[in-house]
Order: sequence, then C-alpha cells, then structure tokens
Amino acid sequence: MPDSDLMQLYSRRILALTTAIPHQGRLARPDGSARQRSPQCGSSVSVDVVLKDGRIADFAQEVRACALGQASAAVLGGAVIGRSHAEILTARDQLRAMLKEAGDPPSAPFADLEALLPARDYPNRHASILLAWEATLTAMDEAQAAA
Repeated sequence: MPDSDLMQLYSRRILALTTAIPHQGRLARPDGSARQRSPQCGSSVSVDVVLKDGRIADFAQEVRACALGQASAAVLGGAVIGRSHAEILTARDQLRAMLKEAGDPPSAPFADLEALLPARDYPNRHASILLAWEATLTAMDEAQAAA
C-alpha cells in the first residue's frame, strides 16, 4: 500500500476516534455477552449488554483491533445506549453496504462511520470494522433468548 493511500486510510479523524472508545471494559452482570474475532487479522471485540424493554440499557466492550476496528467501535459505543436490536442491525447493514456496495454511510446517530469510507477499497479490513457490530448483535440475541 503506497504511503499516500495509507495516510488517507488512517486519517486524523479515524485516529481521533481510536482515542475515545466509549464504554471500555466488561459488565459485572450482563444479560448477554459475545466475542467476535477476525481470522484475517486477529482483531477481536468482546461485548456485554444489559437490555431493558428490548433496548440496550448498559453496554461494555473490550476492543483489541486495528485503528479501523477501534474507530468503528468508538462510533458504536457513542450511540449504543437506548438502541434496539433493529436499530443496531440497520446500522450494521448500512455500514456493510457502505463498505462493500458503495452505499451511503449509515444515518444518524451512527453517521460518523463516514470516516471509514476510505476503507471501502481495502476489503481485507472490512471484517475488523464490522466486529463490534456483530458482537453487539450476538450479545443482544443471547440476552433476548435468556429473557
């Protein structure tokens, strides 16, 4: 990857997101937990959720990923509280479409995922970008099944 492409991919905006990942850590008593790992790069994200009335009431994440995966997790963490499974699923699908099908960036409250547009041209990075979203959906599924 040429240096100019690398600079565009790891922009200041993406790097700023990596320094402000909300809800880091683990919950003491989650309703659901999940861990997702990308076999391509070894990145991993663990998520704990507490649901109330089908919405995320508490959330924690451990993010061990590249800057792109960290930036994605930061955007998710910034707006995840109060969201339903359907809202997280829609945002994940919009993110996937943005990366793979040249779709529009996700809508508010996840519009900051637009910062990841340069990753569209690097499909080997997509799995890491989607990790936090997949883990959150799986944790929510586990919590709903246990309810």
